[in-house]
Amino acid sequence: MNLNHINLVVKEVDPAVHLFTHYLGFSLIVNRNSKMAVLENSHQFVLVLWGQELNRQEGIPEYPENFHIGFYRQDEEAVWELYNKLKGHEGLQLDAEPKKIRNTFGFYFYFEQLMIEISVNPFK
Repeated sequence: MNLNHINLVVKEVDPAVHLFTHYLGFSLIVNRNSKMAVLENSHQFVLVLWGQELNRQEGIPEYPENFHIGFYRQDEEAVWELYNKLKGHEGLQLDAEPKKIRNTFGFYFYFEQLMIEISVNPFK
């Protein structure tokens, strides 16, 4: 069985599309009036970005404590490269530089209330 997709609720779809396409390697399949977008990466993983207004709730979506999504980079140099690109991106919260975390090397950042991890694959 393969995972079909993940749906993430975001306050604004277009800035999320920009983040995932310009920095995290996704391609846009469809953007439906900036309310919902479907993206795919080179591993055929589908990500759906669901706008807050379709969720019919007020405020920025909140995720449970420690909930996050993670992406692997090929090595520490690639982690640093992405970190340095993201540092200049408005609307992101980067709390700490890349460092050793658990059995790998990486960092976390926030887009809206969503925590995103970038690290080297510790299993290879």
